[in-house]
Amino acid sequence: MNDYGGLNGGAEIQMFGLRDGLRARGHETRVLTSTAGLESASPAVDYQACGTNSSFRTLLQTANPWAAWALRGALKDFRPDVVHLNLFLTQLSPLILPVLNLPAFRNIPRIYYAQWQRAICPTGTRLLPDGAMCRVPWGRSCYRNGCLPIRDWAPMMLQMRALGGWIDSVDRIVAVSNFVRERLKEADFEGIDVIYGGTAERAPRPRLTRPPCIGFSGRLVPEKGVDVLLRACHLIIRDFPHLKLDIAGEGPVSSSLQALSASLGLQDCVTFHGKLSQPEMERVFARAWIQAIPSVWEEPFGQVAIEAAMRGTAAVVSGAGGLAEIVIHGETGLHVIAGGPEPLAAALRTLLRNSAVAERMGAAARLNALARFSLDRHVQQFLDLYEDLLEAKRHRP
Repeated sequence: MNDYGGLNGGAEIQMFGLRDGLRARGHETRVLTSTAGLESASPAVDYQACGTNSSFRTLLQTANPWAAWALRGALKDFRPDVVHLNLFLTQLSPLILPVLNLPAFRNIPRIYYAQWQRAICPTGTRLLPDGAMCRVPWGRSCYRNGCLPIRDWAPMMLQMRALGGWIDSVDRIVAVSNFVRERLKEADFEGIDVIYGGTAERAPRPRLTRPPCIGFSGRLVPEKGVDVLLRACHLIIRDFPHLKLDIAGEGPVSSSLQALSASLGLQDCVTFHGKLSQPEMERVFARAWIQAIPSVWEEPFGQVAIEAAMRGTAAVVSGAGGLAEIVIHGETGLHVIAGGPEPLAAALRTLLRNSAVAERMGAAARLNALARFSLDRHVQQFLDLYEDLLEAKRHRP
């Protein structure tokens, strides 16, 4: 189960990768999502519930009866051995949780895979409007600090209270990183496992050639720090006049980023590719010397980072959150302090000056990805967890 059925981000990529990996091993697996964001190119989903990206989304994610009805129908139709709740609370509301406790479904094991901090923060980012990280519990502070307008604050508080009352419907909580686990533990969630996201093994990229190139892939939203990356490139463009920056993704700040790029005189350097399919992404980023991930918030994981590593590309990342667990500083890439173009520019300069160092770190990143972030490993870890839950169910009175 997932809020979205389109390939909107890392959570969806992981979900469909897990689904396909389970099916490849002979398991029948079905997917339930909302209708929000579904496109003709989206992977096929089996069950759909009402969803919206309009201004009514706040109300829907607080109480979405259509999602509860869809889940009830799916459980009756499919009779699953395990329910895997991936990403919810932005379309599928907490109303789905009581469904799992109905007598007909009470013995079905269920897990929640926490992909970010949405269970403890109504925005999911724990990022204050001034860019500082929030370290206080959700509540009145969400309004006082300007994170939520008053029209959204009241329904979101209802949602968070409902989640707290019904989260015991889940048998096991799994975090996507140690970072997410620690944040959940601070909010009194207990017994949390960690299973890293995975990515399919693919052929390594070709050897690096000139001109030097930086790649960025992700949603074009403020917390991803693409403006910081553009300013960092402005600082180093004189040293690398033929530098190329490939930006893949779309989002609400796309136009402002293109305007910033032009104002910084980076027209010949930057290419905005828009949203790319996975094959197109592999083709574009095959030439990248560096994958830049300059997020100004604490990324819970970093699907882009493990995809770049599997490709054999060194990464320069904000050294906080889950990214710090993926990229080994000085070995598979470099960590920088988030939010400032100067530290980012210095790290980029280090790798752009020496392609041999970029090659060495990229090769180490690929070995790290094969050992820790392969899709096969990801699928097997979840299969082991499912089997543990089913074994416990068999011995339950």
